[in-house]
Amino acid sequence: MIRFLTTSVLCLLLNDSILLGQQTIQYQNTLTRISNPQPILADYPAYVAPVLEQNHFLAPSLISDRQATLAVRAWRFSYNARGIIEIPNLLDARQTAVVCVHPWGVDDGQGWETPRPNGVAFGGTPLKNEGILKHSQEIINPLLKSLRPHVNTILYSLPGDATAPRTDAYLTTISNPDRILRDKGRVRMLRKLKDYNYQAQGIPTALPLNKDLPVVDYFKQFQGIDSSAHYNGGGYWKLPIPVMSTIDVSKEDVVFFDNQGYSELRGFLKGRGIRHILLTGYATDMCVCSTTAGYENLRNDFNVFLVGDATQATHPANLNSAHATNQALSYASLDLLITQVSWIKTIKDEKR
Repeated sequence: MIRFLTTSVLCLLLNDSILLGQQTIQYQNTLTRISNPQPILADYPAYVAPVLEQNHFLAPSLISDRQATLAVRAWRFSYNARGIIEIPNLLDARQTAVVCVHPWGVDDGQGWETPRPNGVAFGGTPLKNEGILKHSQEIINPLLKSLRPHVNTILYSLPGDATAPRTDAYLTTISNPDRILRDKGRVRMLRKLKDYNYQAQGIPTALPLNKDLPVVDYFKQFQGIDSSAHYNGGGYWKLPIPVMSTIDVSKEDVVFFDNQGYSELRGFLKGRGIRHILLTGYATDMCVCSTTAGYENLRNDFNVFLVGDATQATHPANLNSAHATNQALSYASLDLLITQVSWIKTIKDEKR
């Protein structure tokens, strides 16, 4: 039966058999109290409110690769330990990928726009999308630039199918277009985005409500978020979503599409020898956790470090995402290691 297995499945079986044959390590879970702990995630308070907890402990390294080139300090929270546990790690960058979840290029000048007058896309409104684009320009793009010379892979996940024109416009897990094809693919992609009619329907001006239960009917008919064809127009979600223009996509960067499925993503990363993931993107409380390239999948097969200030959570009813991102990261820290941009350093920088 083995001869009928695809190459990717065979690679997964081989990787799993190797893992099963590896020796285990005896980790000494020794917690040393840190006196006068400093706030965590305090570098960009406009994007994430600092994490404030009175009890911090230092634990031994979880990862100390023999040929490490990246120092990545991380933390998690434990109710049982009664506080935050900080953990230094040394990673081999050649076995590390940076994954940026859902950097949607909307309201960024490429042609894909939030539908008018009341459509919903990405951050929810054009104003909130403006804040996300500013965040990606100030935080994510510089981080990717600094890590690109060192890490194995930079990968962006986007919604939808792996189909043209996006598979022509980008290097993907299934396509490797040359420069001429990339240019043509990008032209076709942008043309589709610009040719779409972004005018749809507005909010209802009158609602028929049940006299005894008006609140029930009110929310059924006037939801807090509705991105259906009424507000966004038919075909809106079939448009070829690009990577946001505030991120400089290198010709070596890879684009992966959610509908390809997690097994294909896992096989691609394992095939490149990836063990460690630095996870960034949007939104901390939704896509970053639960989409194909989210940590709920990746943490089962890779050492995942969520770069807290290189993400933003959804933030309804707030001017910015600072408190929403803080809460999403704090909750994630129960089962995930959290790091931050300033805690990711090349070993050469670390020794200075």
